[in-house]
Amino acid sequence: MPLFNSQQQNDRGARWRGIAATVVVELLVLLALAFAVVSYVEWSSDAALAEFMSATEPSASDPNHSGKFSTPTHPAKARADCDRRVELLHLAITTLAIYHA
Repeated sequence: MPLFNSQQQNDRGARWRGIAATVVVELLVLLALAFAVVSYVEWSSDAALAEFMSATEPSASDPNHSGKFSTPTHPAKARADCDRRVELLHLAITTLAIYHA
């Protein structure tokens, strides 16, 4: 009987370790998804602002127009940030799909 008790305690310990590992993985996936969403929202906001600024050029007849925008845009940097964020989002989704498979 003591052998059975010991085995039951080992099974219980292994079960709790498995539950703890599952919770840790779920939290990591949740954090990765949250980071990807926040990064995407920031990027899309920056892209929308740049598009808006380029679309609202004042007319040439405006005497107050200096020909320069008040906020500079950096399309090359924005594109690199976009690619990086898309890769992170893809990684997070792939990780989630693998974990739940």
